[in-house]
This record gives sequence, structure tokens and C-alpha cells, in this order.
Amino acid sequence: MLLVAGAVLLVAGADLLVRGASRLALAIGIPPLVIGLTVVAFGTSAPELAVVVGAVRSGEADVALGNVLGSNIFNLLFILGLSAAITPIVVAGQLVRLDVPLMIGASFLVGGLALDGTIGRFDGAVLFAGMLAYTGFLIRCGRRREASRLAGLGERPPADRGVRSHVLSVLLVVAGLVLLVVGARWLVSGAVTLAQALGASNLVIGLTIVAAGTSLPEVATSVLASIKGARDIAIGNIVGSNLFNLLAVMGLGGLVAPAGIAVPPGALTFDVPIMIASAVAVLPVVFTGYLIARWEGLVLLAYYGFYTTYLVLEAADHPALSAFTSAMVYFVLPLAAMTLAVVTVRALRGRQGRRHRTSSD
Repeated sequence: MLLVAGAVLLVAGADLLVRGASRLALAIGIPPLVIGLTVVAFGTSAPELAVVVGAVRSGEADVALGNVLGSNIFNLLFILGLSAAITPIVVAGQLVRLDVPLMIGASFLVGGLALDGTIGRFDGAVLFAGMLAYTGFLIRCGRRREASRLAGLGERPPADRGVRSHVLSVLLVVAGLVLLVVGARWLVSGAVTLAQALGASNLVIGLTIVAAGTSLPEVATSVLASIKGARDIAIGNIVGSNLFNLLAVMGLGGLVAPAGIAVPPGALTFDVPIMIASAVAVLPVVFTGYLIARWEGLVLLAYYGFYTTYLVLEAADHPALSAFTSAMVYFVLPLAAMTLAVVTVRALRGRQGRRHRTSSD
């Protein structure tokens, strides 16, 4: 009953959040992409923030670290893949030029700060300051860009609909976030208890069940936004959530934890590189034609399936782990790298050809 009720709340909350965010973007003169990267992304990442702060204060740093790493991997491979598999996603140029490269840079930054085995208070302060700077820059540039766009089209900014309309938009966003958080919490609680009963480690629980559970708001929001055609909100929510997790959630976790967030050697050699690789892999995907096609979404989903299968086999110490690892290292990963390289080269050649034809004309 809790699972069913949680699913219902997630869908209802996502619907309210997308509607409220779209109205809010129109009302305050900010592009929907910026709303997706900030208001929606930060709101849907509230469960990750609550889990990480609660975990580090109770001494469960493994769960905190696994939650951030697992959530980012889940967002990029599962949510983005599922959204694109449902309907191809048109990617705004800003994401390719600014936000996705920043997400990749933040991933490398967290990986670099974690090399000494701890995300301490200084590291946390650096990460959180980066989040504040990014948010301020995004909102300021978003307002300027929207004003320039309207001026170029010869349009006036939309008329102010009054305080009542603004309040209604904010209430829709808040109500949607509340329903999303409550629904996700009901689902996560039962899943964690079941996994502990089956003997899974805290790190694996954080990387899989808690990460997926706390990312359910992102799942519901991005999928519903994609279905409704609000694709800027759909992909902005994913990229913004990852940046929020890396900079704000990990930053606050490092500031709150008395001894910092310990980074186990296993996470440094496997989970952190996987998170970075997932972020890097997204850039050529969004770069090719500024469109994430259905087949690319299905490929991302397949990668997440391989990753989860590895975690489960490792946790169970299954005899098939060695064969599965060999297949991944010597076949799946090289094939994935070759595919991304070919797609990127073709996209670059296509753009050069279009530029050449344009200059000739």
C-alpha cells in the first residue's frame, strides 16, 4: 500500500511541480531552462540533501557518499535515458556550451577533492561556494537572455498577472515538492529495510536503493515534463540536480560532518570514475544535433542496467562476477567509447559541411 500510495504522490507532485514551474518562468521573465536548472532541480534534490545531512550527522558517511554518487549516475543514465526513450529531447545550446561542461568539471572537482580519502570542511566550503556562484550567474544571465530574446522578436515582456497569480504558481511548486518528497520517502523506507535484511552493505544501499529512491522526484518530474513537451524543464532538472548534488549536497555534507565525509578506496577506484564517465558520456550525446534520440536514451538505460548488475553481483559475491567484469572491460566499455567517438566525429563533420555550404552560398 505504501508503494502504491508513494507512486501516486510522485505522479501528482510531478504534475503540480511542472505546471507551477512553467507558470513561474513566464511570470518572472526567466527561460524555462533556467527554472529547470534551479527551482525544479534544487527542489527535486531536496531528498538527497536530507539523506546526506542526516547520514553524516548520524555517522553513516557511506550512505551519504553513495547517495550522491549513485544519484548522479542514476540521473544521467536512467532518468535521462528513460525520458529520451519516451520522446526525443531537444537540447538547448546553453546546456552544451555551459551547464553540461560545468557538470563535468564539478564531477572532476569532487573526484580530485576526494583523492585524499575525505571530503572535509574546506572541501565542502569550496563546493558550496561554487553552487552559490553558479546559481547567481544563471539567474542573472537568464533574465538578460530572455529580455534580449523578446526584444529581438519585437515582443514586450508578458504583462504582470498580479500577486495572486504569482502566489498560485509558488504554491503549485511547493505542493508538488511536498508530494514528491513524501512519496519518495515512503518508497525508500521499505526498500532500505528490505535490502538490510538481505545483507546488502550500506555503500551498496546508498548507491542503488537510496540513490534511486531519492531520485524518484527527478524521475517523475523529468518524465512527465518530457511527455508534456516541457523538455527544457526535463533536461534542466537532470543537469541542475547533478550540479546541486555535487556542489550543494556534498558541500553541506562536508561542512556538517565533524570529521568530513570519508571516501572508501572502493568508491575512489570504481564509483567516482563511473560517475565522471557518465557525465563525460553525456556531452557527445547532447552535442550530436542538439538532440537526444530514442536509441541514445535506450543505450543510456542499458549502461545503467550493466552498472546495477555489477553492484548486485559484487554485493552477493556471485561466481558470475568475474565473467561479467571481463565482458564489461573488454567488450561493452570499448564498444561504448567507439560509438561515442564515431557519433561525435560525424556530428563535427556535419557541422563543418553545413558551415562550408553556408560560406559558399
